[in-house]
Amino acid sequence: MEKILKEKLEKLKNNIKKLESVAIAFSGGVDSTFLLQAAYEVLGENVLALTIRSAAFPERETKESQDFCKARGIRQVVLDFDPLDLEEFVKNPKDRCYHCKRQLFLKITAAAREQGILYVAEGSNMDDLGDYRPGLMAVKEMGILSPLREAGLYKSEIRFLLKEMGIPAWEKPSYACLASRFVYGEEITLEKLKRVELGEEFLREQGFLQMRVRVHGDMARIEVLPEDFGRFLDEKFREEVWDKFHGLGFSHVSLDLKGYRTGSMNV
Repeated sequence: MEKILKEKLEKLKNNIKKLESVAIAFSGGVDSTFLLQAAYEVLGENVLALTIRSAAFPERETKESQDFCKARGIRQVVLDFDPLDLEEFVKNPKDRCYHCKRQLFLKITAAAREQGILYVAEGSNMDDLGDYRPGLMAVKEMGILSPLREAGLYKSEIRFLLKEMGIPAWEKPSYACLASRFVYGEEITLEKLKRVELGEEFLREQGFLQMRVRVHGDMARIEVLPEDFGRFLDEKFREEVWDKFHGLGFSHVSLDLKGYRTGSMNV
């Protein structure tokens, strides 16, 4: 392990040790998995995983988070949260994530307090500072800790450290709330969220690991890695994709020639 990365890991664990007890907002993704594992190694039973179960996140993610905690004996509480109760979420303005994150962390903070936990932490890393992330403003305002950013850790470093720990999540594709698939201003409904979830699950079953289904009205814009473009040259495969997405309610299905990238709806 490079010296600088070792120093970052040491800084992370020292900062966590000072907390005495901490609740980790645990989605089951790469970053929160690493943060939870690091915190558990330092604080043991004084760590609590708090997972949100919501229509904005695939059911598969919740199940994987539960499997992870159960396998390691980490305490976990699953909280139900319906963002569709929030007008700011449904109307989908540019600061949607701010309003949703604020309500979500109010629920998480209350649950942590009920469990006697002193602090709440989330898993954003240094790469998250390079994109439009209004949710981070809510995190800052509410005093939620961001230990990975405080330690100066980037996504690639987190993946490397997870691999060193022998945790399979190191190669898990990046993920985000399903609401991030919609163009700002388009109303978000349960039906639309489910449509995106099922579309992405279909692509995952076809072997696409890093991808997105972006929604523009009744059009699905599929983002995959450039090296996967060749799959769409096969006429039979294109027909399968069309049939699936048309069955989900999309009138138009397109392949984004720029390929997969984070934050493409922020352009």
